[in-house]
Amino acid sequence: MTYKEVLDQARTCMGPYCKSCPTCNGLACKNTVPGPGAKGIGTGFIRNYQKWQELCVNMDTICENKPVDTSFTLFGQKVDIPVFAAPVGAVTKHYGDKYDDLQYNDILVPACAEAGIAAFTGDGTDPAVMEGTAKALIKTHGCGVPTIKPWNMETVKEKLDLVKTADPFAIAMDIDAAGLPFLQNMTPPAGSKTVDELKQIVAWAEKPFILKGIMTVAGAKKALEAGASAIVVSNHGGRVLDQCPATAEVLPAIVDAVGDKMTILVDGGIRTGMDVFKALALGADAVLIARPFVNMVYGGGAEGVKIYVEKLKAELADTMAMCGAHCLADINRSMIYGY
Repeated sequence: MTYKEVLDQARTCMGPYCKSCPTCNGLACKNTVPGPGAKGIGTGFIRNYQKWQELCVNMDTICENKPVDTSFTLFGQKVDIPVFAAPVGAVTKHYGDKYDDLQYNDILVPACAEAGIAAFTGDGTDPAVMEGTAKALIKTHGCGVPTIKPWNMETVKEKLDLVKTADPFAIAMDIDAAGLPFLQNMTPPAGSKTVDELKQIVAWAEKPFILKGIMTVAGAKKALEAGASAIVVSNHGGRVLDQCPATAEVLPAIVDAVGDKMTILVDGGIRTGMDVFKALALGADAVLIARPFVNMVYGGGAEGVKIYVEKLKAELADTMAMCGAHCLADINRSMIYGY
């Protein structure tokens, strides 16, 4: 299959909301929640994508001619490219009934590991979702990052204890999920966490802890104070608060504030290897990508995941070579026009 063929096939089995667009930019789904769209008027998703496109890269091929190395290591886990599949939950509700969360993770986690990257996995109100995640991670010898929603402390502890049995290389929490409309008034309850509560969660995790959903310098400093080993600069794809800035807009200031003290990941509208390069040039260590991986699973299963990862790797390597970067450490802000 080709990338286009995977998307064509996805259109035959996705639900009524996602259109499996040639470019996943938020225009067709806009504010469809349930569905893959954004909260409120739906511009958060669109803005995330657009801001990466507004950045231009500086070409420079007067340099040594040698192979490009796109590999990256996160907390001891080496991957072929600095890209991770982002956590996605409630796939039946938002994308269609071909798969439920357990089936989706059972395809995504091993497919990502086989393709040379790793997947962050989603969470849900059904305890079976995290149980299935643990089983999928065991099959891949912990090559994945289970992502727990900000439930009440008792539930968080229970889920941490469960996923630790799979020995993942890191554990995450999407703290911004407190703003998801479909998690309001749910049982167990979900909501914001204080720095002290996060310190306790980090201690319970006993693994490198990644806090996803950071959009300000102040938030990044609080995550650092809480003991997080990494953060994901993320507005949850525009799904938790309308009219936020794009992640590309806030990333440089956050990197300048805490980038020398913790690992910085970023997501939101990143679609190509060129986008990955731009994120790294602004200071991120790696990126997460969500919606396109859902399309790859629905349209091509494990083969779809492999095709997309290969596409990203080729695009990233080409951009690096044309900008004079031979390894990820060579990428810097001078390679972005205007910086």
